[in-house]
Amino acid sequence: MLPPTPAISEEKHPRVLEPLMLVVLITVSILGSVVGIQMIVTLGISANTSIIGALIAIIISRIPVSLLKRFRSVHRQNQVQTAISSATFGAANSLFIPIGVPFAMGRPELIMPMLIGATLAMFLDGVMLYRMFGSKVFPASGTWPAGVATAESIIAGDQGGKKAMMLGGGLLVGVLGSMLHIPMSALGVAFIGNMWALLMFGIGLLIRGYATPVLGMDINKLFIPHGIMIGAGIVALVQVSASVMKNEGKHAVVEEDRKIVSVLGQGFVAFLLVSLIAALVAGLATEMSLPMFLGFLLFAAFAAYVHELIVGIAAMHAGWFPAFAVALITLVIGILIGFPPAALAILVGLSASTGPAFADMGYDLKTGYLLRGEGRDPELEREGRRQQLIAGMIGFAVSALCVLLVYDNFFARNLFPPVGKVYAVTIAAGVSKEIAMNLLIWAIPGALLQWVGGARRQLGVLMATGLLINVPAAGWAVLAGLLLRLFIVRRYKDAGETVCSTMAAGFIAGDALYNFFKPIFTSK
Repeated sequence: MLPPTPAISEEKHPRVLEPLMLVVLITVSILGSVVGIQMIVTLGISANTSIIGALIAIIISRIPVSLLKRFRSVHRQNQVQTAISSATFGAANSLFIPIGVPFAMGRPELIMPMLIGATLAMFLDGVMLYRMFGSKVFPASGTWPAGVATAESIIAGDQGGKKAMMLGGGLLVGVLGSMLHIPMSALGVAFIGNMWALLMFGIGLLIRGYATPVLGMDINKLFIPHGIMIGAGIVALVQVSASVMKNEGKHAVVEEDRKIVSVLGQGFVAFLLVSLIAALVAGLATEMSLPMFLGFLLFAAFAAYVHELIVGIAAMHAGWFPAFAVALITLVIGILIGFPPAALAILVGLSASTGPAFADMGYDLKTGYLLRGEGRDPELEREGRRQQLIAGMIGFAVSALCVLLVYDNFFARNLFPPVGKVYAVTIAAGVSKEIAMNLLIWAIPGALLQWVGGARRQLGVLMATGLLINVPAAGWAVLAGLLLRLFIVRRYKDAGETVCSTMAAGFIAGDALYNFFKPIFTSK
C-alpha cells in the first residue's frame, strides 16, 4: 500500500529507553493524558492524538540541535505517537470513564477499587493486542484506518514530494469538511476499509439516525441495536474460536493457531484475576453469596474479554468503535442476572476499561507495520513492535498517574464523563422484561447477519456498530466515500488504491487535528 521507507535493518532499531527518548515520551504522555481527561469530561469524547504526536516529533527533529536530529527517524516519530495516543485513550476512556460510574452513583468508596481494576485491565488490553496483532484474528493487513493515516503523515513528512502535497491537500479538505460538520473520518475510512463491512456500517448509521423522524420509533430506547450486537457478538466469538481452532495442515499455521489459543486462554484467566482483585478491594464478597460472587467473577471476566474483541473488530474494520454502548450491553445483562448495584458498577467499569486501549494499540502497531516496510524484514518488525509496546506501556503508566493525581479535583467540581451518569441511571432504574425480550428477539437477526457475512466481512458487528452511533451524517459520508472510491479506482486503475489511501489519510488526519484543537477555539 505504501512505498518503501528508509530501511534501518542494518542498524539497531531505536530504543524507547534511551534517556532523551524517555524524557520526550513522558512529556508527550502527560500532554496526551491532560487533553484526554479534559475532553472526556467536557465533550464526552476523546481525540486520537497519534498525528499530534507525530507532528511534535517532526517539529523536534527540525530544531537546529544535533542531539535532536535523531528524531528525523520515522521509527522514533512512531514511538512518540504511540506513547501520546496510549496516554490519551488510557486516561480518558480506560480510566476516567470507569471511575466516573461510582462517583455518579454516590459511591466514592468504590472509586479506588475501580481505578485499580481499570488500570490493570488497561495494561492487559495493550498486551493482548500486541500478542494478537498479525494473527488471523487481527491481521496486520487489516484496515486499522487511524494507523494508516498516521503512517501516511509520517512518511509524507519524511519524503516530501507529490505524496506530501496530496496528503496536505487531503488534510486541508479534512479540516474544512470538519468545520462544516462533515464526518471526515467516516469519509476517509470508506476509502480504505472492507467495502461490505462499511456498507453495513453506513446503513446502520442511517437507520439509527432516521428511525425516529421517519418511523417515529427510538430504536435505542427499545434496545434494538444492543440486541443485534449481542447476537452478532456471540457469533463473532464463535467465528474467532473456529478460526483459531481450525487445523489447516501446514506446520506454521498450526503453530500460529496454538499460539492464539494460548493467548486467548491466558487472556481470560488474566481478566478473571483482574475481576477478582477489583471485587475483593471493593468488598463485593461481603455483599453477595458465594455462588453469586463466583458467577460475578466469571461473567465480569467474560464480558470484559468479549468487549475487548468486539471493540477491536469494529475499530479494525471501521475505525469507529461503540465502546460505551457495548459496555451498556454488559450492564443490562448484569442487571437481568440480578447483581447488586456495587457489583454492577465494577462490572460496567471493567467492561468499559477494555477495548479502547486494545483498539488504539492496533492503530499504533499498524502505523509501525507500514513504516517498517510491511513485514519485509521480520527481525526489524519484531523489534519494532516490542519497542512500541514499551512506548505504549509508558503512556499507560503516565495516564494512570495523572488520573490518580487529578480525579479528586475534577470530581470536587462535579466534572466527570457524561456516560458515567448514563450507567448510574441505568443501574438505579433497572431493566424491564420488555427490554429483555427485545434483546433476545433482535439478537437473532444480528446473529444471522454475522453468520452470513463470515469472519472476514463482520457484517453483523458493523451493522450493530452503526446502529449504536447516532450520527446520521456519518452514514451519508460512508456511502458517498464508497461511491467515490469505486470511481477513483476505475479512473486511476492500478494507482487508484494508492490515491485512495493517501486521500483517506488526509481526511482522517484533518478531522483529528480539527477535533484536537476545537476545544481551544470553542471554549469561553
